[in-house]
Amino acid sequence: MSAGRLIVYLAAAVLLFFGVIFVLGAFSPNTSSQIGTLVVGLVLLAACFGLVWFGGRLGKKTAEETTIVQKIDLSGDVKLESMTCRSCGGKLSSDNIKMVAGAPVVNCPYCGASYQLAEAPKW
Repeated sequence: MSAGRLIVYLAAAVLLFFGVIFVLGAFSPNTSSQIGTLVVGLVLLAACFGLVWFGGRLGKKTAEETTIVQKIDLSGDVKLESMTCRSCGGKLSSDNIKMVAGAPVVNCPYCGASYQLAEAPKW
């Protein structure tokens, strides 16, 4: 817990204590201004809950956007400009290849075929 949050929670505890004392004191038969004492107690309690809310938000980081870049290092020579679809023979570009679950998958824009790229063994 950070020092700022601890200070805010201690101040809220003090306000809670005095707020409860003022609210209870408003119902005492010896109090001359019961309405005024009740109002002060309720204002102290509201300030206490406001500090608790503020202390809960203090020090929290906002959501940050994370961008993951995945680079593929293929063994051997790959000529992307000469790739054609297995089904229709249409010419494919790098925009037609997406990574799905760690494997390169080709989506043909001409015939709609979708298949995983597999590298043939070199031996």
